[in-house]
Amino acid sequence: MADPYSTLGVAKSASEAEIKSAYRKLAKELHPDKNKDNPKASEKFSDVTKAYDILSDKTKRGQFDRGEIDGEGNPAMPFGYGPGGFRGDQRSGPGGFSGFGNESSDFGGIFDELFGGRGGGGGGGPFGGFGGRSAPPQKGANVSYRLAVSFLDAATQAPQRITLADGGTIDLKLPAGVETGTQMRLAGKGQPGPGGHGDGIVTISVKDHPFYVREGANIRLDLPVTLNEAVAGAKIKVPTVDGPVMLSIPAGSTSGKVMRLKGRGFSQKNGERGDQLVRLVVDLPAGDAALTEFVGEWTDTRAVRADLGV
Repeated sequence: MADPYSTLGVAKSASEAEIKSAYRKLAKELHPDKNKDNPKASEKFSDVTKAYDILSDKTKRGQFDRGEIDGEGNPAMPFGYGPGGFRGDQRSGPGGFSGFGNESSDFGGIFDELFGGRGGGGGGGPFGGFGGRSAPPQKGANVSYRLAVSFLDAATQAPQRITLADGGTIDLKLPAGVETGTQMRLAGKGQPGPGGHGDGIVTISVKDHPFYVREGANIRLDLPVTLNEAVAGAKIKVPTVDGPVMLSIPAGSTSGKVMRLKGRGFSQKNGERGDQLVRLVVDLPAGDAALTEFVGEWTDTRAVRADLGV
């Protein structure tokens, strides 16, 4: 193990309060209960706990500073000979690393504060050997899955079926607010292990749609309308993710006018749904003789580009 000062990230001149504060912060970040899927975090947690055991004990800290013990708490010379020896520390086992002296209560106090009195595993110590209780067996590894979902299914939270690594299938209910990158956890659907199965982690990707575009919880649609419908107004059928609905186009509508269909967008985490925003696009026929003749006899005298400065 590295220098305990380096492991805790403190200077050699650090006070007891600074050492305790550094350990408290690292223990909270690396505690196995918060990092069940990260075995490296458990290793680092063990290292910082050993470092704290040395630096929180004045005798051991002095022995380390004088080079009498190493960063593991073991004598600097083999078999207890030489300048370090065991120095008659009756609280320590071989190597001077103790979990049963005054440090034990200090560990317990810290873990009571950080983890609600569970003492880092319920045994009065942060891991097996300090509180007389071994760490719980590791669960199996998680298994990653990818699920591509259609735009319409994502918008309406349609049930999805996924095939698992063992060949079985499971039906999923998409969560509100689902989007590309959303992850769902399938408890117990991972690899087996001594402590039980790991989980399945499903990462979702939402496919694009030919004419709908998502904007947050809203859905935008460009809707072609004829000149007659735009000028005279009309009731026309409009597609939505829930099926077609009738929409009233006001007389005199122009291209770019946006109309709103409430509650026809994506479901949100607050239980509400976004809207569908319908932008009208006047579609003129090409080469229509009657329209060309009409326009030839009629002139729009408005300065429609005045706001653009031209």
